[in-house]
Amino acid sequence: MRQFVLLAVIALASLQARAATPSETLAAFHAALHAGDEARAMTLLSPEAVIYEAGHVERSRSEYVDHHLANDIAFARVTTRRVVRHKERLEGNVAILLDEVETRGAFKGKAINAVGTETAILEKKGDGWVVLHFHWSSRKAK
Repeated sequence: MRQFVLLAVIALASLQARAATPSETLAAFHAALHAGDEARAMTLLSPEAVIYEAGHVERSRSEYVDHHLANDIAFARVTTRRVVRHKERLEGNVAILLDEVETRGAFKGKAINAVGTETAILEKKGDGWVVLHFHWSSRKAK
């Protein structure tokens, strides 16, 4: 039932304007996680999105909602994510974004001081962009 309600909210929210550039879309996705705004985050993620993280795969937006979204939101709400390097390549209706990030804070009683990488592939849909793929990797900072 929760997934049905969330998908209905996503469908309605998708009618609203999306971020104008791939970089703005990616920033809006992370801002939505940090704000705990599931519906907004999901409007920026394609229904066909594939997410790779720590050897795990989620093969759709709905699979991500069912498995890791709540934990990713909980993590994002109590940590600070800073982009150290950003690179973007745009080819027609496809964009590839490569970020190096630092994440700090505390989560579930443990101090977080990590460096990570994020690869995001986005597709232009109408006037906006949606994320087709994420690949996330991180390690403890030295």
